[in-house]
Amino acid sequence: MNKYEAMFIIKPDLPEDEKKNLFAQLNDVVANNNGKVTSANIWAEKRKLNFTINKFQDGLYYLLNFTVNSDAIIKIRYAYKLNENILRVLITKVEK
Repeated sequence: MNKYEAMFIIKPDLPEDEKKNLFAQLNDVVANNNGKVTSANIWAEKRKLNFTINKFQDGLYYLLNFTVNSDAIIKIRYAYKLNENILRVLITKVEK
């Protein structure tokens, strides 16, 4: 199992209940691929973007640290790509 870090830029205009639901979905994707979430929190509430993404000037940043087998990353990345509330996602491997 490798350690990974995922940084999400999420639509800033989501209501609070939809944000909580989205955060739970992000964690569930890792769990459904036999991974374990080690930490998950909001990194920045509403931050100005350097360039417009899907007509949004601001974004909510969410940081997720997890461990999972390397072959599951493709499935996880695909599941995140299907979610329309996620503007961007970056998944990086954390060195030991």
